[in-house]
Amino acid sequence: MGIGELDREAHVPEGRPKGTAAGPRTLAEALRARGDDGLAALLRARPDLLGPVPNDLTQLATRAGTRASVVRALERLDRFSLQVAEALAVAPDPAPYPVLLDLFTGGREEPETEAALPGAVALLREQALVWGEDDRLRLVRTARELLAPSPQHPSPTGLGPTVAEATAGMSPGRLQEIVAAAGLPSTHDPVSAVAALTRLFTDRERMGALLDTAPPEALAVLDRLVWGPPYGEVTARPTAPVGWLRDRGLLLPVSPRTMVLPREVALHLRGGRAHRAPEPRAPEVGVVRAYRPQVVDSAAAGQAYAAVATVEELLKSWDHGGPAVLRAGGLAVRDLKRTAAALDVPEPVAAFWLELAYGAGLLASDGEADERYAPTPAYDDWLDQPPAERWARLAGAWLKATRTPGLVGGQDAKGRTLSALGPDLDRAAAPEVRHRVLALLATLPPGAAADPETLLARLRWERPTRGTTTARSTSAPAASVPAPGTDAGTTRAETGAAGPWASEAGAARGTGGTSAPRPAADLRERLARWALRDAELLGITGRGALSTAARALLNLPLDAPAGPAAEGGGVEPEVAAERAAELLEPLLPRPVDHVLLQADLTAVAPGPLLRPLADALAVLADVESKGGATVYRFTPGSVRRALDTGRSASDLHAFLAAHARTPVPQPLAYLIDDVARKHGHLRIGAASAYVRCDDDALLGEILADRRSAPLRLRRLAPTVLAAQTDPSSLLDGLRSMGYAPAAESAEGDVMISRADAHRTPPRTPPAPVPDGPPAPDATLLKAAVHAIRAGDHAATAVRKEPAVPVTTGGLPRTSAAETLATVQAAVMTGSAVWIGYVNAEGAASQRVIAPVRVEGGFVTGYDHTADEVRTYPLHRITGVAELADEEV
Repeated sequence: MGIGELDREAHVPEGRPKGTAAGPRTLAEALRARGDDGLAALLRARPDLLGPVPNDLTQLATRAGTRASVVRALERLDRFSLQVAEALAVAPDPAPYPVLLDLFTGGREEPETEAALPGAVALLREQALVWGEDDRLRLVRTARELLAPSPQHPSPTGLGPTVAEATAGMSPGRLQEIVAAAGLPSTHDPVSAVAALTRLFTDRERMGALLDTAPPEALAVLDRLVWGPPYGEVTARPTAPVGWLRDRGLLLPVSPRTMVLPREVALHLRGGRAHRAPEPRAPEVGVVRAYRPQVVDSAAAGQAYAAVATVEELLKSWDHGGPAVLRAGGLAVRDLKRTAAALDVPEPVAAFWLELAYGAGLLASDGEADERYAPTPAYDDWLDQPPAERWARLAGAWLKATRTPGLVGGQDAKGRTLSALGPDLDRAAAPEVRHRVLALLATLPPGAAADPETLLARLRWERPTRGTTTARSTSAPAASVPAPGTDAGTTRAETGAAGPWASEAGAARGTGGTSAPRPAADLRERLARWALRDAELLGITGRGALSTAARALLNLPLDAPAGPAAEGGGVEPEVAAERAAELLEPLLPRPVDHVLLQADLTAVAPGPLLRPLADALAVLADVESKGGATVYRFTPGSVRRALDTGRSASDLHAFLAAHARTPVPQPLAYLIDDVARKHGHLRIGAASAYVRCDDDALLGEILADRRSAPLRLRRLAPTVLAAQTDPSSLLDGLRSMGYAPAAESAEGDVMISRADAHRTPPRTPPAPVPDGPPAPDATLLKAAVHAIRAGDHAATAVRKEPAVPVTTGGLPRTSAAETLATVQAAVMTGSAVWIGYVNAEGAASQRVIAPVRVEGGFVTGYDHTADEVRTYPLHRITGVAELADEEV
């Protein structure tokens, strides 16, 4: 069937509702005919319609047709549903269902498309993008404006304007010349001439006969334009093939230098198809490799423990205050490099760990004048939890975070570099993409690793316009309408050479004619790739497959593939986190309470250490290497650090003997005793600063050392030196010279330096940036539907016309005496009345009430609109009218 053949008696496929002549005339009427479940489904799919709750169904329909709401709804359509909307945008308005079906099948049998089309139409109708019965399908006007073709905004289908649209403004004489060249009889007016051309181009037999007489070069030009873009430039003196097409209206001018292929001609050449490649079925997610679930869980558990240990190591290194906060916010590039080097990971991975700790509320800025990053008090609570619970907290924070560490190092719209922990890293779509990626992994059998490319293809099908914009909301690509001055390219196109039209047609074929070419770095695709990487780093997945603990965290089936639309739900996130931690805990390594001391001044921890042991050993020794076993090295500096905390040499010997499975090596014992012998021999206090020592020869040695010159020392007494620097600088300076001084108080006592951790004030984790209004729950939906129904009943209630019908703004207007008399009569008869009411804020509304009492200037009655008893001041009632039908 051609696009112009609108057989209103066409057969509707079996099982589909047949349209009737009494179908809805407006979208509001179509919504009014829905049940409460249908309205709830609309509000659930488009929650932006609830802000605020519409007063009635007319207001709901108006809001559903606004540009912002329609664009958002189109962005959330899958590819086939969007293709259906695009087809309706180029179909007649209204379009019978058979015409829509022919735009996809071209009159051929395609069972897959025929089976999927009713569901796509039902989805568009549910979301109020399409309304009307199947014999009169209407796309809402705003969606048609967004998706219909125009010279500035090409249609995603690659189709151009209709003959009527392309010939608007053309002179009657030129129209008659085209009619005559096409072999049609002349007409008496332009309208009948356009109608005759339209009938010709939509008649397959006559159109086929006309094209049979076309030169081969002319058919080649049509072939380059048929799948779009439909525009091309011509020279002032076009060649014969283009002239032949122009004379017969197969190409129509839209400007002195630009021609367009009419929609009817393109549809004939396409065999009636609106899209080159309809995609009614979602691509399957492929499996790269399948592992035993136990292997996946073990790999994920190992990575989960490493993730917890990495975050702990990161924050412990900032225990006394981390790097400074940039003036514009965030971490300096050099500090990110230092962090990456300390963690022995690439910079993008270091940015991920930083953002993860920040998102979990474990890291923040301290807010001081010299603002620096530091752990929060919540970090101490996190350390006290078992490793599995710590992991569940990190994973939960990652799932809902909108901050996107993958953007670090890129540039914002103003060309400024995006820094870790800085502003402008929030992407509202990130949580939804993460959940959808994991949900798609959950649809595979347990232990199966997904092919990333097929997974990305599935996401592109589910949200084809997400991360970009709808076709009409952006300007046309530069290639859609060739720029002036490309005569050479036009000549090549006319003669059949590979010119600009050929390349543009190839680009259209490459996209299936469904949308403009997608940017290479589509945000949604990048978010999905980052989600796969981050899930592996965090232990959500193991070897590319979803772990059992992650399935519990997402509240998905543990031992079987989830459904195609797998989404977490059903239990509270806290309950799911506890369940995930319980499943992960048996797979994590057990902490050990001992180390193995070696003669080369190292200690080997054969596994994760108990926290008190790990904290004490971190003071006494330096970490040399990490992995399955951690290697600590004892140095004079590390031993002095332990002595500075107030421990004696005997305390250190006892500590090592208690926690070592091997005897304390003699070199280590000698090292501790040697450092302890020198520790505190020199005393430093405040003069500005001074050094005192019972050994005056040692002080003379210090004075003679050239390295002490920056300290500006001078002898005050045989056992005392004074310095023109502060005590801490003097302490560091002498230590750098190889001495082991100790600080002392004003009373002459040795000052013990304790590792008091620097913490920020209590901080809350960064709030995720919402991706539009939140999804309404069942209670809100029920209340909203009830309110809309009640308001619509009040707005559409049939009422008696007053003797002198006067209204203001749609509200009844009666005198105070008439209002009082009518309300008192309604109290006596028990009938309902229709009133206009203006509240204290000046908002006007219509109400249907059943008055039960009038006294003291107030009327009390049952408000059918609000479904409750209310009291209204009589002076705020603008007027009252009796209902024609008292049934409310």
